[in-house]
Amino acid sequence: MEVMRDRCRYAAGLRAHNRGTIGMLIIEWVRQGTILPTSSQPMKSAAPGRAACAIAACILGACETERPERPEAEARNDASVAFTGASIWDGTGGEIIEDAVLLVRDGRVAEIGTGVPPAGSKKVELDGMWIVPGFINSHGHVSGRWAQADMRDVSQRAAADLALYSHYGVTTVLSLGDEPREAFTLRDSQNAPGPDRARIFLAGPVIADKDPHEAAARAADNAVAGVDWLKLRVDDNLGTADKMPWPSVDAVLAVGAETGIPVATHIFYYDDALRLLESGSSLIAHSVRDRDVDQAFIDAILEAGVCYVPTLVREVSTFVYAERPAFFDDPFFLEAADRSEMARVSQPDYMAGAAASPLAAGYRRALKQAQRNLGILQAAGVPIAFGTDSGPPGRFPGYFEHMEFALMSEAGLSPEQILRSATSVAADCLGLEDAGTLEEGNRADFLVLEANPLDDLAATRTIRHVYIGGTEVRRK
Repeated sequence: MEVMRDRCRYAAGLRAHNRGTIGMLIIEWVRQGTILPTSSQPMKSAAPGRAACAIAACILGACETERPERPEAEARNDASVAFTGASIWDGTGGEIIEDAVLLVRDGRVAEIGTGVPPAGSKKVELDGMWIVPGFINSHGHVSGRWAQADMRDVSQRAAADLALYSHYGVTTVLSLGDEPREAFTLRDSQNAPGPDRARIFLAGPVIADKDPHEAAARAADNAVAGVDWLKLRVDDNLGTADKMPWPSVDAVLAVGAETGIPVATHIFYYDDALRLLESGSSLIAHSVRDRDVDQAFIDAILEAGVCYVPTLVREVSTFVYAERPAFFDDPFFLEAADRSEMARVSQPDYMAGAAASPLAAGYRRALKQAQRNLGILQAAGVPIAFGTDSGPPGRFPGYFEHMEFALMSEAGLSPEQILRSATSVAADCLGLEDAGTLEEGNRADFLVLEANPLDDLAATRTIRHVYIGGTEVRRK
């Protein structure tokens, strides 16, 4: 701990220099072997909020804090808004509040209950509607690829991706890899009341380097950039590629442990997931898809206190375009569908390639295995963090989240289990202390639905309004 603080103070003295200078300092620590694991003992990566002194904090000179403080920039607005008449499911697992009053002030929940709204508050009548917390996607990707083709500004393109998520009720996204640099600015400005798009947290470039020092250096660069998570990839694409070697994996986990930045891990195989749990992964970011999970796996993930992200719909995207998918005719999909992407995946050559692909056939089988494992883990009490891996080509942001709901239901989860996975559980897994539930002091990120999603999960598609920070977000 003292060694890390000394390094932080040294780096703070250099913070007037450019990021490359600081990055070289961290890389030198890597080369000295003081970040790389030095024994056969696994290096435990930190969970969210437990940093000793993040390297990003060194750059900001905040070496006595656990994580770098980003400016809140929360302009105060003392006007209160009372949302009245709806039934509220608050995400905590408590009783439904009927004919409720949800009082919002300064972008946060000020009060929730029943009775008469405070005098002077602006009233929004929602009689007969349902209010639920906004959905949290624990594994998405924000790149700007879903913006209109004529939009040139990179920041605006990334914001357009986030607006697409919010159209379908996703109010927070953990983007696990390869976001444009401008997305960091979007993150840092989202604490002002009423952002007009989903909130974003990010991981920077995905790490899959074969050389341990290069892997550690890339992780250190991401830390310097100010990421919320690190993301590494341990997969061979069904035997068609080489996996990231374990010394490189351990090097990244060591950087995560040193900086206090949690590490999300892409996996496919049981053995890899189990080893990552033992080595200090902070999040299993995909399903185990090669075999049934067993008691040893359950014990390991519960002991580690790590969450599991199913991303079932990711498998669907690998084979569904072998023919024209039925959801292309779904009015809910078509509300905000990217027509150019629809056209791309509908090209005869593309569809023929999907139909003939042995990988597609393998991933179709993997989906069934993933659903079976999801059911096993949910029954065992493993925290399931909702996530989809949406955002890359063919994986339509926002709509794919609702497809994931249906796939989770097929796996045997109840509507309430699925909704909690996408709200309070996801928030806990990502270390978001003021999101995921509608409780006093939390951010007022919520949806207004026309029907009760606890009775029928399809009611999540009956979105009437989306509010982020207490301000309604314009839907397409």
